[in-house]
Amino acid sequence: MENDSMAMMQEYFTREERQELAGLVRDLKGKLGDQLSRHDIDTVHDLIERGITEADIFKRDQYGLNPVIRHLRTAATLCESIAPDRTMVIATMIYNLCRKDFLDVEKVRTLFDDDIARVVHGLLNVAPLYKKQAAVENENFHKLLLTFAEDVRVILIMTVDRLALMRAINHHPNEKFVHEIASESRYLYAPLAHKLGLYAIKTELEDISLKYLNRKVFSQIARRLNETKQERDQYVADFIKPIDQRLKEEGLKFDLKGRTKSINSIWQKMQKQGVDLNGIYDLFAIRIILDTTPKDEKRACWLAYSIVTDIYKANPSRFKDWITIPKSNGYESLHITVYGPGDKWVEVQIRSRRMDETAERGVAAHWRYKGIKSDGDVDKWMNEVREMLEASGQEGLMSLTRNMDTNLYNDEVFVFTPKGDLIRLPQGATLLDFAFHIHTRVGSTCMGGKVDGKNQKINYKLKSGDTVEVITSASQSPRLDWLKIAVTSKARNKIKNAINERRAHLAQLARETLQRRFKNRKIELDDATMARIIKKMGYKTTTEFYAAIQEDIIDVNTVVEQYEEILDKQNEAIAHGTAEEFVLQQPTQQEEKFSDDILTIGDDVKGVNYKLARCCNPIYGDKIQGFIASDGAIKIHRTDCKNLRHLKERYPYRIIRTRWTGKAGSQFVATLKVLGRDDIGIVASITSVINKTENCLLRSINIQSQGGLFEGVLTVNVNNITLLDDLTKKILNIKGVKQVERL
Repeated sequence: MENDSMAMMQEYFTREERQELAGLVRDLKGKLGDQLSRHDIDTVHDLIERGITEADIFKRDQYGLNPVIRHLRTAATLCESIAPDRTMVIATMIYNLCRKDFLDVEKVRTLFDDDIARVVHGLLNVAPLYKKQAAVENENFHKLLLTFAEDVRVILIMTVDRLALMRAINHHPNEKFVHEIASESRYLYAPLAHKLGLYAIKTELEDISLKYLNRKVFSQIARRLNETKQERDQYVADFIKPIDQRLKEEGLKFDLKGRTKSINSIWQKMQKQGVDLNGIYDLFAIRIILDTTPKDEKRACWLAYSIVTDIYKANPSRFKDWITIPKSNGYESLHITVYGPGDKWVEVQIRSRRMDETAERGVAAHWRYKGIKSDGDVDKWMNEVREMLEASGQEGLMSLTRNMDTNLYNDEVFVFTPKGDLIRLPQGATLLDFAFHIHTRVGSTCMGGKVDGKNQKINYKLKSGDTVEVITSASQSPRLDWLKIAVTSKARNKIKNAINERRAHLAQLARETLQRRFKNRKIELDDATMARIIKKMGYKTTTEFYAAIQEDIIDVNTVVEQYEEILDKQNEAIAHGTAEEFVLQQPTQQEEKFSDDILTIGDDVKGVNYKLARCCNPIYGDKIQGFIASDGAIKIHRTDCKNLRHLKERYPYRIIRTRWTGKAGSQFVATLKVLGRDDIGIVASITSVINKTENCLLRSINIQSQGGLFEGVLTVNVNNITLLDDLTKKILNIKGVKQVERL
């Protein structure tokens, strides 16, 4: 049996792979040292061997890659790029056994410990997300990944594993496979590495991605940058030597860092600026970090600036002062580009230690720049990650990661559309919220949906990672009980608006129906009388009342009957007399008063109780007539008032002759409707004309604009009709005003 296993293992690995395998194992043992016990080594070896011989778990993938070699390369790169860590290495080696159900998390906990089980569980959580390939470029995918991973080390393993894979497929024959891996590395893994502060990994991922996606460009830039690393380092050393000397002479305390830009970074600048390699100024970059107090930091930065520009010739067009005016994200620094030795342009960044720390914390801004809000937990987490990466002691470094929680988004859920787009919603959001997030029409007609292929109702609470498909119906419309289901303000507002619009539409239909009934019975619809009926029937608003009619809650015939009852009672009061026989009441303090001699009613009767009808708002100088109301008061109408015409037809005996007398002195309300072009300053021009007109006061103005035109309703106080006519002409003369009419 043992010989059979050995034979299978011999067949499983090629000769080159066996040699690499032995070297990787030795390297891991050497780097991990005392972290790996004899039990760890024997257990992992036994599990992998059994996975190969008993379950064929580690067979080559469809692209011919050996999983065992890949995992060992990832483990070695983890030790090299992050830190030698027992938990991450063992989890990397045995994760595939759990994914193929050869081993479960509880068994891992028994064989090893809770820490390794936690990381393996995180890797298992994240794996299904990659079936949704269309979403990997979505910014929210990073946040979903962090939520599912549970432990920052899961993200570290994934990122380093991708780097190891990218290194391994340089000459892979399947170009489509290489292209897909490179694209995903550029859009997902490189940004992840950037967020974690793994700048070297990020740079290498971007460079290799460019190499695989555009090998011609990569090779051209690589050939042009023919300096060796040693030569570049020497160039930087020669460049900073005089700067270092002068800074020390000035008594400044500082750090000087030099670097050359990556091939990908150079290519991005070439594309952005539309130039070739010779047009890129900052192939080399130097950073001067000054140790100074906040009080003296600006002075120190400008002193360093003067020293650099004194030594090397500066390019004024490339100077950037973000100290005087910092960037919106708080970034502060002086950037200058100078002409260095060898006819090379070099960028020099000058900043204080405080400014540099602020810039470093700005890493989190990379994934917040699209308006995604962050809280203190994110910043704290990012700072902890940075501490981890900068820790000098490996034991202290990895102890930080064990207690790090990447689940920063407990108040959010991330769900997929069927096409793979990723949607972020608040915790507790329902399928209905998702539907309204997609589109108002989709939400308004939502009948339910499918979540991961299973039918669900609109009140289904979404979970991160769900794939949601909305089912709609043209016959569906928002209901009041939906407000108990939706949790997002967007959905709730859309539901309320839809319900209100529907009720307003129903109310309008009902009002039109009621008006037709009244017209058929030759009854004039009076809003005041209708308001009494609405109140009597227990409705707070006219919209609710008319909507109830349209929904058949109220019989329209009942409304008409009640209206006629009120009219009959009013008619009884005058059934046996004429208008002249009415006792004209004297004005009370509650009634609106005008000059004592402004009106003469009937046969030279003055000082009677009257009101100016609001339907036509007569003003001094209008042709007028009075109508005796059931309470004995007189309402004054303009003779061209439509309501007065109907009143004459129905109650001719209640009409009384009325005329203006004396002098105009009181203020009357007049309403004007103005139409015209929606030009800049049109409203200001109209109000200016009114304010400059003597004895004229603007009470209200309501302007609505659509399609380059505007319609305005103005309410003004004037003394007489002559003044109103004059005001109308003035407004009509304003440029852009097309029509002015009195309402």
